[in-house]
Amino acid sequence: MSVFTCTKGPAGRVPEFPCILRPPTLVTASPEAPNPVEGEGPAAPAVEPGSAPALARKRPRPGERRVQILQTLARMLEQPGAERVTTAALAARLEVSEAALYRHFASKAQMFEGLIEFIETSIFTLVNQIVEREPSGAAQAQKIAAVLLQFGERNPGMARVMVGDALVFEHERLTARMSQFFDRVESQLRQSLRLAAEAAGSATPTVDAQALASALTALLVGRLQRYARSGFKRLPTEHLEPALQRLTS
Repeated sequence: MSVFTCTKGPAGRVPEFPCILRPPTLVTASPEAPNPVEGEGPAAPAVEPGSAPALARKRPRPGERRVQILQTLARMLEQPGAERVTTAALAARLEVSEAALYRHFASKAQMFEGLIEFIETSIFTLVNQIVEREPSGAAQAQKIAAVLLQFGERNPGMARVMVGDALVFEHERLTARMSQFFDRVESQLRQSLRLAAEAAGSATPTVDAQALASALTALLVGRLQRYARSGFKRLPTEHLEPALQRLTS
């Protein structure tokens, strides 16, 4: 079951990770509630008989600690020039023990899979909206490319995951999954650009669409890589409109 609790926004709006992945809501524990799990904070002090009731320690609801872990991991990846994020550093940032992390995720790879799931869900939800609402194949391709780059720009930590910089020393299945993500993006671009080629009267719409979709996907990956490796200074959307018009016309 997904840990994501997405809030509704204007149609076509690019998701921004801290907003879409809703921050934990803390609740007050009842006097009968058991002590918190070791490693996730101190136990609430006992209330002496006859004394005024003390405020109980607030604890995350079930599942909200998972969300908090993923949020913190994403923020740590946003630091320009950040080294590999270790579970020790992540636990220290959250002020919990490493053992507490593994009560919510079986491995660090599973944490990264949570981030990748967010990327996939966010992007392909928007892609489906674009395809449903935009009849022009060229416009579809332009908008798909734009929302993908806007997503990376607004979520720098995610951009590092998308291009693989954050996955270099992690499990190889994570890199493979991100490769599959861009394969899906290219496949959709190919369909949209074939519509555009047919509308333009091309004698070889399939061949044209394959070539343009490959070039456009390479542009997307390259701009995200430049963004991540420039310390998030070179925005992936700079001078984007004329480049997309040349590649999709």
